[in-house]
Parts: sequence; C-alpha cells; structure tokens
Amino acid sequence: MATTSELPRTLPRPPPSVQPDPVTFTSPAKPRAYYARPTPTRELPSVKIQWGVIAGFGVAGLAAWAAFLLYATNQERLSSSVVRKVLRDIRVDPEAVRLLGDGVRAAPEWWLNGQPYVNGAINLLQGSVDFSVRVKGSLREGILYFTSIRKTKGQQFEILRYKIITDDGHVLHLHADNVEH
Repeated sequence: MATTSELPRTLPRPPPSVQPDPVTFTSPAKPRAYYARPTPTRELPSVKIQWGVIAGFGVAGLAAWAAFLLYATNQERLSSSVVRKVLRDIRVDPEAVRLLGDGVRAAPEWWLNGQPYVNGAINLLQGSVDFSVRVKGSLREGILYFTSIRKTKGQQFEILRYKIITDDGHVLHLHADNVEH
C-alpha cells in the first residue's frame, strides 16, 4: 500500500508562452432563424368575431353561476339549526301528523335533485328568521311558514308565525312553545 510520501508529485503546468488572440464579436449574440421567412403569396383573411357564440357562452356561464348560487344558499338555509329543529318538531307533532299523515318531511324538489327548497331568509345574528318550506305527509302536502324575531341582542327569539297551510286550504297553527332556538 502506497503512502502519500511515495506518490509522485506533479507540479501545475506553466502558463502558455503564446496567448491566443482575443475574439471580437461584430453583432449581438442572439439566436437567428435557420432559414429565411417565406414571403406571403396572399393576405391573411380577416377573422370575423362570432358575437352570437360569445353571447351564448356568456349567458350559459351566468346561468350556471346563478344556479350554483341558488343551490348553495338553499343548502345553507336547509342546514340551519332553526330549519332542522322546526322540521324535526313537526315530524313528531301530533296535530301535524293528524293533518298531513305519517312520515311528515320536507317535500323534495326535482330541480334541486331531490333536496327541499327553503324559501326566505335566516339571519340569526341580526335576530330575524323568516322562511317557508313545502312539507308532505302520507295524506296531504302543504307549506310550513315560520317567522321569528329577536328585538334586542341577548334576548330570546319571539315566534310570530308558525303554521302549516295545506294545499286543500286547511290551516294549522302550531304551538310556539314547542320550538326553542
């Protein structure tokens, strides 16, 4: 095994005695085309703007945006604690079951892919709840109306309207003491 003292030592090469001539460039160093651009034999046609197609895509985009906004706000109202509590209360309320039949639930809408539509506004922070939802049972269908306000911050909500009006005209005023929010 060789040690470092036994290896031959090589010195760096000396600089060349004759220096190469410096190269001077006469033009900028940018890429050039490999071939000459062909000359056009005729003018290019002018492109006509298809305003009908642009308007069609614009209307379709706005309609899709509006449909998504409708679906998203309905899902927000449907998942509200007030709506869920009211729907749960009418499901077990004996007067509502007597009027509508068994299996009282929110009626699905075909245009919402089977989800019920909740009409109205729910603003718990501002102290106002006002919505209506279509409900159905085994006997009848109708619309549930619920309105509640809170006059000042920190107080309980006061229920102003809590009733079901069926399609054949029956009106059922539900008891406000069944609902707490």
